[in-house]
Amino acid sequence: MILINLLPHREERRRRRKQAFYAGMVVAAVFGLLLAGVWYLALVEMMRVQQSRNEFLQTEIKRLEVQIKDIASLKTEIEALKARQKVVEDFQIDRNMPVHLLNELAARTPEGVYLTTVRQEGQSVAVTGIAQTNERVSEFLRNTAYNSTWLERPELVEIKAAAQAGTVRDPKRLFDFSVRLTLKRPQDLETVPRPGESSPAPARAASAS
Repeated sequence: MILINLLPHREERRRRRKQAFYAGMVVAAVFGLLLAGVWYLALVEMMRVQQSRNEFLQTEIKRLEVQIKDIASLKTEIEALKARQKVVEDFQIDRNMPVHLLNELAARTPEGVYLTTVRQEGQSVAVTGIAQTNERVSEFLRNTAYNSTWLERPELVEIKAAAQAGTVRDPKRLFDFSVRLTLKRPQDLETVPRPGESSPAPARAASAS
């Protein structure tokens, strides 16, 4: 028996190709949607992780800011304590300076010179007195300039003839003078005393303070 296909085989083949094409398009679309969904979920997860990291960093930054403020306040307190300590140390060092001043003036004032007033303001000392001659005043200046451990930089402010004293037959001419001196602090002294000086060394002076 001979079978004859009377159907249009070309149209049937074309229809099958179209169906295969549409099926491939649908599969490609579904696969693309799946990939897009997976990528979207991955992005969401990455954003969540990054957001968590940002929150952690923000928390740590705030904690560090608090610690920095505490450190700054501690530094301020330390500086204040250091300033107070320095004031106390300076007071301990300087409390015996008037004693050294009077000892030096007594030791360096030559015969024929009489001190009437001594005024100290910090390290500046103003001295006024009466001298028998100008040479006595010069000797006093030399003693305080070269032979004194605690006094330095003597400066003659004024010298003038005072009113005559004594009797008419035996007048005595005196001189009023004023001198400005600088009183050294114990930490300004040299570690080794000058030759021939009996003043204490700075280490002993500091310990005495």
